[in-house]
Amino acid sequence: MTDRLKALADAGVSIWLDDLSRERIESGNLAELVKERSVVGVTTNPTIFAGAIADGERYDDQVKRLVADGADVDKVIFELTTEDVRNACDILKTVADGSPSDGRVSIEVEPDLANDTEGTIGSAEALWKAVDRSNALIKIPATKEGLPAITHAIAHGISVNVTLIFSLERYREVMDAYLTGLEQARDAGIELATIQSVASFFVSRVDTEVDSRLDKIGTDEATALKGKAAIANARLAYAAYQEVHSGERWQSLADSGARTQRPLWASTGVKNPDYPDTLYVTELVVDGTVNTMPEKTMDAFADHGEVTGDQVTGRVEESQKVLDGLEAVGVDFEDVLLTIEHEGVDKFKKSWTELVETVRGQMEKAGA
Repeated sequence: MTDRLKALADAGVSIWLDDLSRERIESGNLAELVKERSVVGVTTNPTIFAGAIADGERYDDQVKRLVADGADVDKVIFELTTEDVRNACDILKTVADGSPSDGRVSIEVEPDLANDTEGTIGSAEALWKAVDRSNALIKIPATKEGLPAITHAIAHGISVNVTLIFSLERYREVMDAYLTGLEQARDAGIELATIQSVASFFVSRVDTEVDSRLDKIGTDEATALKGKAAIANARLAYAAYQEVHSGERWQSLADSGARTQRPLWASTGVKNPDYPDTLYVTELVVDGTVNTMPEKTMDAFADHGEVTGDQVTGRVEESQKVLDGLEAVGVDFEDVLLTIEHEGVDKFKKSWTELVETVRGQMEKAGA
């Protein structure tokens, strides 16, 4: 086991791999990462699946069978991806059996439904039933329309990874949706301890947008704030998490067996080459969180990452000063968050289009 990754895990950070492919599953690579690199979870998205399917011959036989059976492209995507997630869940089962909250594998609802509550609910229910593993998580976007879908899923015992969270305001709405779902589940007699959830708070995209605006301003004061907004925003999100999960409403649910909706730091690969490649791991170390990272970031941390204790708790004032500083130099942070949320949903949908085109190409080859 890599010592630096073990040190990260020992600090209370659950290491989840932001990648999945049939090659990883069938070659034993995923099992090896679990054993040797402290990986205790997996997240996926349509872009990840598109890359895996385009590059992997291991999907060919299943595609041929499905095409021969008359399946359309949506059916093929559904079958390929749910099989991968099901098999990954089986690999992570030993982790899940020994942990109250890890050993989870996420799969996204159909992105075109991001602004369709009923459609999202239907997609979440279909994925949950098809994967049929208690350690699966269904990824639902934190759009306004996604919030009631989150509540519905939780209320019906479906574990959820809430994705595309950028703002503190939306994050509080997500936590409220989770607690409401738990309350409804309790009323329905569902055992709350069986329900899992994480809230995926996106990190690097915040700096990408903020830094671009700071560069346009160009003053020394603006330049000094580059690379600070994302971490400050995430630290404030963690403070909100602590607040909500220390209140009476939460305590009542906890007394009934509910588990916290852990913050998950997403988009932790560094996009600016001038920044340390482990920035969004090292600076967000805090007990009880998840960091889902691409393998490149994981490798970088294994090589030279540092764990120097809790980097998040008690840094509210410092973090707020960063956001106040942005406003002072002319960056409208609320507009930043609104912009990247809209971009996030657009990218979410484009990644689905990429997956559809990839699978359609594989289907055409299979039917040739």
